[in-house]
Amino acid sequence: MPDLTRDALGWSPFFMSQLEIEELETLTPARIATVHRDRVVGFSDIGTLELTLDPGITTAEVGVGDWVLCAPEQHRLVRILDRKTELTRGTEYHTGEKQLIAANLDTLFITSSCNNDFNPARLERYLALAHDAMITPVILLTKADQTDDPDTYVDQARSLGRNLEVVALDAKNDDVPAVLAPWCGKGQTVALAGSSGVGKTTLANALTGGNAATQAIREDDARGRHTTTGRSLHRMATGGWLIDTPGMRGLGVAEVAYGIDATFPEISELATTCKFRDCAHESEPGCAVQAGIATGQVDPERLKRFKKLKRENEQATETIAQARDRSRKFGKMVKSAIKKKPRNT
Repeated sequence: MPDLTRDALGWSPFFMSQLEIEELETLTPARIATVHRDRVVGFSDIGTLELTLDPGITTAEVGVGDWVLCAPEQHRLVRILDRKTELTRGTEYHTGEKQLIAANLDTLFITSSCNNDFNPARLERYLALAHDAMITPVILLTKADQTDDPDTYVDQARSLGRNLEVVALDAKNDDVPAVLAPWCGKGQTVALAGSSGVGKTTLANALTGGNAATQAIREDDARGRHTTTGRSLHRMATGGWLIDTPGMRGLGVAEVAYGIDATFPEISELATTCKFRDCAHESEPGCAVQAGIATGQVDPERLKRFKKLKRENEQATETIAQARDRSRKFGKMVKSAIKKKPRNT
């Protein structure tokens, strides 16, 4: 991969400000391209580096897109820099941890199809995750060439947010890089997310010039089969970077209250003016949200999905908090047992 500079890799003052003077003189910044069981691979301005992790760092802590400091001659990863953004999902309830999907993203391409795969509730889940992480969401509607009325899908998608960018396209068309160029320029990082079979691999190939295998969809329900099985960083022809992700049909939310409110602004803003602070937005007197439904300001179906996401988020957040509390108590118990263990003399 010739002529890679830090700027081209997405380096910015945000990361530079985290370095000590000694680190500037002795260590090399690298951006994580792939994460393996016991090592990672990173891109740097001196080439591609395969790195083992210093004691105290595990591969579970490293994400594709991370910036790290390394000692290249010893092939060592020394430190992970703080992330500008991180995309996570709330699935690890038993450990109290959220699963890291990608690090230091600028844009999330939320991908769906102009067919039976189109699902507003699923799109809103991705939007909540993106908004909560302060990552710009862009909805890509593939297979626009296979429907007589793609504008219907575009209008439905645009109704899911204010000033939401929605692009309908044919993932196999040669103009894909040009259409998506505003988000894929030098140093910019994007990720593709969406369920299987919507054309993420085809889009990735179009953006990177790759030739990863794709899978056909099942004709009976428009669902696809998983093609991408791991996350990795790829250079795009337009100068940016793409992090591809496996298809995620079951997408949990946890600790994303801000993201949900940002995804449903017409509801969350009205909710602050309800008569009662704990208003359930059903039949309470003085409910501004129900008044919004009466005036057409709020879509009742959107309200149902808002409530569902809110309930799921609250339950998952509580579960994660409980798991973390159990982990802390177990850690204290282990430390106490170690202190009390008699020493051989």
